[in-house]
This record gives sequence, C-alpha cells and structure tokens, in this order.
Amino acid sequence: GTLLSLTPKLRSDVLEGIAEEIIKYIAYPKDNQFKKVAEALIQTHPCLREKGTRTGCCGWKHYIKVKMMNFRTKLGRAGHPEVTVNSLKNKQIGQEKPAANIKKPRRAEVNFCPNHPRGETNDSLEVERVALLTEVKKKNNETVIKEKMQRTFSYRRQEILQEPMITEVRNRWPALFEIGEVNLEFMRITTVPLISKFIGQLDKYTDALMKVFR
Repeated sequence: GTLLSLTPKLRSDVLEGIAEEIIKYIAYPKDNQFKKVAEALIQTHPCLREKGTRTGCCGWKHYIKVKMMNFRTKLGRAGHPEVTVNSLKNKQIGQEKPAANIKKPRRAEVNFCPNHPRGETNDSLEVERVALLTEVKKKNNETVIKEKMQRTFSYRRQEILQEPMITEVRNRWPALFEIGEVNLEFMRITTVPLISKFIGQLDKYTDALMKVFR
C-alpha cells in the first residue's frame, strides 16, 4: 500500500495519542514493550511503515520511547503520583539517576501509587494521619480507623514507596500493623482479599506441603 509521508506536527500528534494510551497501563515501559507498541502501530496502520528499515518500525520505537520520557516530565510537573515518586529529588542517596531504582507495580498491585482523593493534599492527609495516632489508641474504634486509613491510602503509599525503615512506618502508621488493617491494606493494593486468597492457595498446595513435612 501507499506509505504516508508524515509532517512533524502529524507525527507529534500520533505520538501524543500513543503516549496517552500507554500511560493508562504503565508509566515506565520496558524496551520490548516499546517494540510491541511500534509493531502494533504499523500492523494497524500499514501506511505508517517506515521505508528502508528491516522491521518497518525501528524509528517509531525510538520516537515512542523519547515521547514517553517527555510525557513523564510533563506528568511529573502536573503531580502524577507514580512519576513524582520516581523523580530525582525523591531518589535515595547514591541513586540520583533517572534510571536508578525505578519503582514500578509488582504483579497484582492494581493500586500501586494512586492519586489523592479529590480535594485532598499532602497537608490535609498529614492532618488525618496525625489524627489516626489518637484514634488508634481508643477501644472499639475500628470503623473510624478503617475510614481514615482508607482516606490516607494514597498518602501512605507514596511514603512506603520511598522504602522507609520499618520502625519509622510503625511510628507513623501504627494501625497498619494491626491484623485487620493488614488484610484491608492488601485489599486496597491488590483488590484481592488476603485471607481467602491465602487459604485457597494453602488448600491447593496442602498435599505437596504434607509430603515435604513428612
């Protein structure tokens, strides 16, 4: 078919659209993922295939990679949580490089680094965190604690992703070390209930475990 000769403006618009779609799924794609996106682009739109290249999309892969770098910069300025948590100013000492220790969602981490609830800021959520220190000392106060832990989830995740010491986490978020909140936090991150998931997997491997312990 006929190949399309793109103007810089049209190419930029195409790349902008691709970046907007990629960021819905992942902020830091791997090299092979960029390759798959570029291949999918020319398969879906053969007119965008490049002349004189073996794959027909080597240039597109490079353009998409650069576009994502620029797109993340723009998102970081806008306060995108996952990009912000990986910014240079949030790197640990000795890791002050863009590619160092990139924090990405692990498998099943649906809510890896969520946005703050509408109308909330770091300052307002810090007030909630301090209030939690008092609420956690009260008896039969699980409902209030659960509500405040849910509200401060995004704020807490940003802290956890900075990999603080366990003692610091315990001091700042004592409720997180209660059994009930461990289960709820797992649910907030993965949307999967911890206990039933654990029991289900335990049942699945019971026979094999019994053989190991005999």
